[in-house]
Amino acid sequence: MAKVELGKKSREAQHMVVITDKFKNEFGLPDKVIAYFNSFLGQKDKKLLTYNYIGKHITIYIPERDKGPFHLAEHLRKQGSAVADAVNALKGKEVVIFNQTRQPAYSLWLSEGIALSNYQFIHHKKDAEKNKNTLESIVICGTGITQKQVEELNLLCDAVGKARDLVNEPVNVLNASGLASAFKNMGKEAGFKVEVFNKAKIQQLKMGGLLAVNAGSVDEPTFTVMEYKPARPKNKKPLVLVGKGVVYDTGGLSLKPTPWSMDLMKCDMAGAAAVGCAIYAIAKAGLKVHVIALVPATDNRPGFNAFAPGDIIRMMDGSSVEMLNSDAEGRMILADALHYAKRFNPELVIDVATLTGAAAAAIGTAGMVGMGTASTAQKNKLLHSGLTVHERIAEFPFWDEYEEMLKSDIADQKNLGGPYAGAITAGKFLAKFTDYPYYHLDIAGPAFLTAKETYRGKGGTGVGVRLLYDFAKNL
Repeated sequence: MAKVELGKKSREAQHMVVITDKFKNEFGLPDKVIAYFNSFLGQKDKKLLTYNYIGKHITIYIPERDKGPFHLAEHLRKQGSAVADAVNALKGKEVVIFNQTRQPAYSLWLSEGIALSNYQFIHHKKDAEKNKNTLESIVICGTGITQKQVEELNLLCDAVGKARDLVNEPVNVLNASGLASAFKNMGKEAGFKVEVFNKAKIQQLKMGGLLAVNAGSVDEPTFTVMEYKPARPKNKKPLVLVGKGVVYDTGGLSLKPTPWSMDLMKCDMAGAAAVGCAIYAIAKAGLKVHVIALVPATDNRPGFNAFAPGDIIRMMDGSSVEMLNSDAEGRMILADALHYAKRFNPELVIDVATLTGAAAAAIGTAGMVGMGTASTAQKNKLLHSGLTVHERIAEFPFWDEYEEMLKSDIADQKNLGGPYAGAITAGKFLAKFTDYPYYHLDIAGPAFLTAKETYRGKGGTGVGVRLLYDFAKNL
């Protein structure tokens, strides 16, 4: 992923973007290039111009402030993606951003889009080096950007890249133990504590949901506890993040069909990647926030003594669950993690999970579904962070009536609610294991894309990392 850095104005820039309200030629461009730009810049509908001049890619961008800051920020990120594609097509190594406005944030948003769009997952290819993007650096000139802001942007993009790597790795490379090891390495690098529970410890804790899902696998489960606690944190009680870590999901005995379903299921640990890489970014940035991240991890397979529809599972909290569909496995492992979170007396618990097809069917890839018992103030802060980083949350109702759909004749509850409101009943199931302010994020739609969507790319998107970082930063 290309690095962002500060630089001085230079006439030698090969590829450039000029963000301007009124274009000024500070770059020694030939008269015919300036004449071309000036012929369009006065026109009302011309807010973006691109020009390739003897190997130079030049973009002139006029911000449309009337559409609001959230829209403008996202438009600049998307434009950054187009710039990255153009510069890589020309085999360029550097792009320089000249900001002729008085808004430093414009340079950061554009740089973010360029950097995230430059991500690749190609290390399994024999000719990876040959196919590697040539773009290496994004140089910001002018308008009061600080070195600290640049460092923060670089570490956040790096965290998103790490999350994408984890999501994109197949299960034969990254199983539950491998995921835990990745978090250990991040802890060493960023300075937060990581403890990994093995199967014996998980059995000792009586995490029945995690053990039930793991019963069909040859690989043992893990439960990872990550903690970052700086000196004098702003929050008296910790923020706890819980991520679904199903490293591969066949559906178990409730086997998924292969096309467009099982073949994408290496991404079913995207929630785990999000919380692990979010705490990595938070710790590396030195935010004054006490954060704990919990990741229950396993694959879900139909082998050995795999749990079967109709089984009664005894959960960590002592309650019983009538398991009616082994493809509703994510809520089973998350339930144990949410119960475990009680011991931290948390200020708020947020879980992140690729939990239901119902969430993806409802809103597609444009955002994530959210719901829960968090306070209005907590929800509003999270929703605002979603708008800030364009990882938007569509809040679903959390009415008591949905609990009725989870009632079982023979157990405390079922793990399946019925044919309707599947995303909400999944959230209601999880809420049964909480006694603290709680919010559930279902990222099934945006976690993994089958086609490139500007700077989010194709494959794992790392969704949730920037959202959780921004939320923690603003606590």
